[in-house]
Amino acid sequence: MSTHNKALLPLTLAALGVVYGDIGTSPLYAFREALVGAHPLAPTPDHILAILSAMFWAMTLIISIKYVGLVVNFDNEGEGGVLALTALAQRIGRKAGALSAGVVMVGVFAASLFYGDAIITPVISVLSAVEGLNVLSPDLADWVLPITVTILVGLFAIQRLGTAAVGRLFGPVTTVWFVVLAVLGAASLVQTPEVLLALDPRHALRFAVEEPGAAFFMLSAVFLVLTGGEALYADMGHFGKVPVRLAWYGLVCPSLLLNYFGQGALVLRDPSAAANPFYLLAPEWFLPVLIGLATLAAIIASQAVISGAFSVTMQAARLGFLPRVRVVHTSDTERGQIYIPAMNWMMLVAVIILVLEFETSSRVANAYGVAVCGAMLLDSLLCSYVVVHRRGRYRLAVLAALSLFFAIELLFMAGNLSKFLHGAWVPVLMATVFFTLLTAWKRGSALVKERQQAYDIPISAFLAGPAPDVPRVAGQAVYLCANLDLVPTALFHNLKHFKVLHEKNVFLHVYTEEVPYVTDAQRLTVQDAGNGMFLVSVRYGFRQEPDIPAALRLPAAAGLELDPMTTTFFVARSQVVEGVGGMSGWRRGLFAWMTRQSEGAATTFHLPPNQVVEVGTQVML
Repeated sequence: MSTHNKALLPLTLAALGVVYGDIGTSPLYAFREALVGAHPLAPTPDHILAILSAMFWAMTLIISIKYVGLVVNFDNEGEGGVLALTALAQRIGRKAGALSAGVVMVGVFAASLFYGDAIITPVISVLSAVEGLNVLSPDLADWVLPITVTILVGLFAIQRLGTAAVGRLFGPVTTVWFVVLAVLGAASLVQTPEVLLALDPRHALRFAVEEPGAAFFMLSAVFLVLTGGEALYADMGHFGKVPVRLAWYGLVCPSLLLNYFGQGALVLRDPSAAANPFYLLAPEWFLPVLIGLATLAAIIASQAVISGAFSVTMQAARLGFLPRVRVVHTSDTERGQIYIPAMNWMMLVAVIILVLEFETSSRVANAYGVAVCGAMLLDSLLCSYVVVHRRGRYRLAVLAALSLFFAIELLFMAGNLSKFLHGAWVPVLMATVFFTLLTAWKRGSALVKERQQAYDIPISAFLAGPAPDVPRVAGQAVYLCANLDLVPTALFHNLKHFKVLHEKNVFLHVYTEEVPYVTDAQRLTVQDAGNGMFLVSVRYGFRQEPDIPAALRLPAAAGLELDPMTTTFFVARSQVVEGVGGMSGWRRGLFAWMTRQSEGAATTFHLPPNQVVEVGTQVML
């Protein structure tokens, strides 16, 4: 076996747990919701064949062809996900001379929708898994909610410990899960093979023509088989395209389809099984094992979206849409394994509220789908934008395909919005809240920068003027600045109050590039401006954690000769006060609150705490 193949197999196994955990739990509730959900269909043969036909072709077109076949090619230097795609679209659009503000807003709203998905997925996954107790024994029904809440609290509580140890079990457990899905489905399918007639799309099309109203409402249930499609694109960067595709086409897709068709075959034989066709597929002796395995699969699916929410939060902060947040790396070897305490506990509170409010997975399913469908629509728009501004041999064909996918997803969105009053308003509200936070911070940060620049002095004038000739004191000073063309605010106040300069002064700016990773060789640029003044640029990708002391130890910093024992880092911290012509009152208050929650620059950039001086400034908005 070649070295490439040896690496490919473990990557494919790992991808099963992380990439496909979300979509892998859909059989717990997707087919059932079409028959007992908010707009139930009678379990007649025609309806069952129509449901299965729609599910099969939806999975084929949106997951197999759009995401696994096409969208994974739209990576930003190997990274996937809506923010990586937004950064790629913005970079390409800027090179083409196109306005990128609209692209950024599309990407930000898509990221906001992802947060709604990340909160609802643990609720519906764990709740639907634990509801197997109702099938095992009706006397256990009262235990479903307490057990669900306990599992979720435990899941969020262990995030601070990292998932490196248990993460090794994700791939094997999920592999067993997909094999069990396939076996249970195949065992039912061979008893009623006529269910395979649903592979003919005419069953779904005939149903849409004969019962258009019922078919429209059915779309929201059918879409549940696609939830997790956006997540597989977001998690692609951890594994690469080939393992993601191999896992999907080799195991995940066949297992899911076998299980859905097996559930359909069961309901054809026994219409009463529509109450919970997934668990009723299993023989009675296997039911306790299946409940345990389903719960493990639900925990893995939840872990995947929680980790995804952490990654999106870090990326948003790096790209300037959120204040600096505390990021804890939980692994010494895997830089993608992070923990963000503030996001973790906020998500836990939201998840518990949803469990206690909705109580059953069927009611949660009414809220599920809108966020995922919205993200899929925006993925299609961003991919189309990239295609338009890229030269490619098959550009027109790709645009035509994306247009088809967009039209199908619009139909699914309309079907999902039909459940707006039944709970679909929840992810819309959550996305609106997150979108407001992201845009308020971006706008406020831009205004702060604009206000400060009005009082800033060009660095060229400072270097050429008398300021460098003021008295010098021993040591080195590193001034963090937002713009290397302007005198740092901290230096301006330092001169104003103390009227001295250090022997060596470094003006340092940290750039976050629109690529996920920047190599050490590209990290540092040093310019000697003379008279003990240095202009330093430090570059990081949006998936990387800045570490300024480490950067200043790179070979490129040799000319600086900074002594760690006599170097002081100066940073500025702004306080927002009411002004004229800035932000509206409520947005200013929100921005000010977010500013107070922001992590200090010393922590964000790994500066030694006993060598940092913070200079406070007031900014009127």
